[in-house]
Amino acid sequence: MQLFYQPELDQTHTNCLFPTAESLHLAKVLRKKSGDLVQVTNGKGYVFDVQLTHIHAKQSVGEIVGTHFEAPDAFHLHLAVAPTKSMDRFEWFLEKATEIGIHEITPIICENSERNIVKTERLQKILQAAMKQSLRLYLPQLNEPVSLTTFLENTQAAQRFIAYCGDADQKPLTSLVQPNTAVLLLIGPEGDFSEKEITKALQQNFQAVTFGKKRLRTETAALVGCHIVNLANLSA
Repeated sequence: MQLFYQPELDQTHTNCLFPTAESLHLAKVLRKKSGDLVQVTNGKGYVFDVQLTHIHAKQSVGEIVGTHFEAPDAFHLHLAVAPTKSMDRFEWFLEKATEIGIHEITPIICENSERNIVKTERLQKILQAAMKQSLRLYLPQLNEPVSLTTFLENTQAAQRFIAYCGDADQKPLTSLVQPNTAVLLLIGPEGDFSEKEITKALQQNFQAVTFGKKRLRTETAALVGCHIVNLANLSA
């Protein structure tokens, strides 16, 4: 199955106009022809069976001949992660988290952050590509970067966790995650959260968690947390 993305489609449409990038892929890479059938998602749970009627590198068109809907997950995973100094590593995390299953991502700027500027346009394209590659029908929501202080003032998730280094009071995330709930997990920068930030999060009813005895990179820790939450919901 080859999945394409057209965010403007909904169940009222009878035709699909492919964006330029998707049209180029159809015409030049896959060499599709009129009459071929492809699947298109709008990133909101719908997949459309589209029969191509016009192929062109700048604008391809197809007729919608079938529509299917996939219900959303019963849980919601929101990862608030400090962007890494190397954006390649943060982009890798976004790609793999989308494949595993994530619903929302917020880049958070912390006291020890080595990167304070994040351009989300490229990151959106990475999320879209990962969604299509993994045949997922929901595009994760990528929020604009925000300071951790501001972020902590606007949290509403049922389960709130913060992972950081070296605290005897931390509990394994595997023992705390409850299925079918909204989960928010904070992952800090390479220099970890400051003591002030940790205290603030705990005051906001975040639970301190650990992923084990080993020290993990930011993007690795975020991906491990994503995996743990998805496993907890696998058989729920």
